[in-house]
Amino acid sequence: MPERVTPFLMFTGDAERAMELYTSLFDDARILSVTRWGAEGQGVEGTVEKASFSISGQVFRCFDSPPVHAFTFTPSFSIFVDVASAEELDRLFAGLSDGGAVLMPLDDYGFSRRFGWVNDRFGVSWQLNLP
Repeated sequence: MPERVTPFLMFTGDAERAMELYTSLFDDARILSVTRWGAEGQGVEGTVEKASFSISGQVFRCFDSPPVHAFTFTPSFSIFVDVASAEELDRLFAGLSDGGAVLMPLDDYGFSRRFGWVNDRFGVSWQLNLP
């Protein structure tokens, strides 16, 4: 049995800005740790070598990849968030879609009272749901 399963997000220079956005939008979110690439490291000095943050108790890990790959994030993997109120849904949708792309605008799609799907400005996909 695995000891723990943790989502891991790979950025190319935006890891810290992404963590700052996520922890500013979610009430129960915080950056847990950050280690930066140094002058002798593989990555650009000062960028994130490894970091962790949490949202509602779910821990995520991330870093800034030294090599640039021919791929990035895709909506086929998304972070699904159930919210407690329409106000929270609207706030999160606005904050996460700012500078990103709306894949499904907030609406009643039959499977939810209100649902929206966005890619944030870093390319991470979020499904936001008011059950």
